[in-house]
Amino acid sequence: MKQLLIIFILFSQSYFSQSVSDHLDKSVKEMLSTSNALSANLSFYVSDENGNLVYEYNGNKGLSTASTQKIFTSAAALETLGKNYQFKTTASYSGKISNGNLDGDFYITSNGDPTLGSWRWENYKPENFKQQLLEAIKKSGIKKISGNLIIDDSYFDFQSTPGGWPWNDLGNYYGAGTFGVNWKENQFDIHINGNQFKSFSYDLNQVNWINELKTGGNSDQSLIFTAPHSETAMINGTLPAGKVTTVSGATPNPPIQLAVEIKKLLEENGISISGKTTTYYNEKIEGKSVSKAPTQNQIFEYKSPTLDKIVYWFLRKSINLYGETLIKTMAKEKRNNPNFETGVDFLKDFWKSKGINPMMINFADGSGLSPQNYVSAKAQVQALLYAKKQNWFDAFHEGFPTQNGIKMKSGTIKDSKSFAGYQTSKSGKNYVFSIILNNYQGGSISNALFKVLDNLK
Repeated sequence: MKQLLIIFILFSQSYFSQSVSDHLDKSVKEMLSTSNALSANLSFYVSDENGNLVYEYNGNKGLSTASTQKIFTSAAALETLGKNYQFKTTASYSGKISNGNLDGDFYITSNGDPTLGSWRWENYKPENFKQQLLEAIKKSGIKKISGNLIIDDSYFDFQSTPGGWPWNDLGNYYGAGTFGVNWKENQFDIHINGNQFKSFSYDLNQVNWINELKTGGNSDQSLIFTAPHSETAMINGTLPAGKVTTVSGATPNPPIQLAVEIKKLLEENGISISGKTTTYYNEKIEGKSVSKAPTQNQIFEYKSPTLDKIVYWFLRKSINLYGETLIKTMAKEKRNNPNFETGVDFLKDFWKSKGINPMMINFADGSGLSPQNYVSAKAQVQALLYAKKQNWFDAFHEGFPTQNGIKMKSGTIKDSKSFAGYQTSKSGKNYVFSIILNNYQGGSISNALFKVLDNLK
C-alpha cells in the first residue's frame, strides 16, 4: 500500500509538472508568433523550489536584463556586507578651537551612504541629519569657522557613473551617479507649468539651464541632459499644456550641494565661515590639493539604516543609485579598490563561486541600467535558489514587489522587459522563475509576459 502511495505521488508530481510545462510552452510559442515578437529574443527558465527544471526556453541565452540585475547585487551585498551593515557620515576638524573660534577647516565625509538625506525613512530625512549635525557643532563649542567648509568625497574614485550608461539617462533621476558623499538620493525636482519652469525642490548650485521644452500630449515625455560635475543642464521633449508637472533629475554635484546647504544652516544659526565652501574633488578639478578629513577631532557620527532596510527600497523602488553604491562598497570593503570595474569583477566572482557559469553573467553595473548587461534566465533562477537557502532571505524576499499577483522583480529598458521571482500555485507548487524578453516592438510587453507567467498561478 505504501509503495502504491509513493508511486501515485510521484506520478501526480510528474503529471502536474508536465501539464505546467506544456501550458508554458504553448504560451511562449503564441507570444513569439506575434508580429511584435518578429525579431525578439527570449530567455526563460522555471524550476521548482528544489532546483528541478520545470520549463526552459533558451535558458542559457544572455540577454539585457534591465533591473532584474539588482537580484545579483542585493543578494551578494547581503551576504558579503551583512544585513546589519550601516554606512557612516562623520564631521571633524583640523586645527584648534579657542574661545569658540575654529582656527582650521571643518570637514564632512562619508563612506558613500546612498540614504543620506533620503525621504524614505521617517528618522533619516534631511532635516534630521542637519539638526543632529548642528547640535554636535554647538556641543563642540564651535561658534565661528576661520577656515574652509570641506566635503570630503574621496572615499570612492572620481568616476560616478558606470561606463556604458546611455547619455539620455544620465541627467534623469534614475541615472544619478554615486559619490563618496551623496545627498537626497542625488535627485532634484523641477515643477514646470507647460514648458515654463515654476520652481525647484532646492536651488542647484551654479547650474545653468537650456530649456527646449515644448507643450503637447497628455504625459511627461521630457528628458534632462546633464553630467556629473557639469554646470550646464538641458531639458527637452514635451509636457502637457495647462498644468504643473514635476520632472525629476540627477544632481550634477551632490557633495557641493550638501556643502551649500550646510553653510546656509550654520549661518542661519549664527556660525560664520570665513573660508570657502568646497569639496575634495572640486579642488582636484581646479588643480589644487586639499587634505582629506582628519580621523582625529571627530565630533559627529551619523549612521544609515541597516542594509536589509536599504535592500528593501533598492528592490521595491528599483533605485539605481543604491545598486551602484553597493557595487563600489563591495569593491572597497573586499578588494580595497572602490571603482566600478573592481566591483563588477567582484560580483561576477561571487556568483561564479556559487556555481553559476560565468559565461551566463556578463555584468556591466550593479543596477541594470546599462544595456551592456547580458544575463541568462537560468543564471537568475540559480541566484534566486541560492538566496532562498540563506539566513538573510526574508530581508531579500520582502523587497520584491507583487505584480500581476506574483512576487517578482521587474526590469525595463527600451523594447525589453524582464521578470524574476517566486510563485506558489493554487495547487501549492512552489516555482522559481526568470523571463527576459528583448526587442519586443509595439504592444504591451508586460501583458505579453503576464500571459505566459499566468500558467504558474
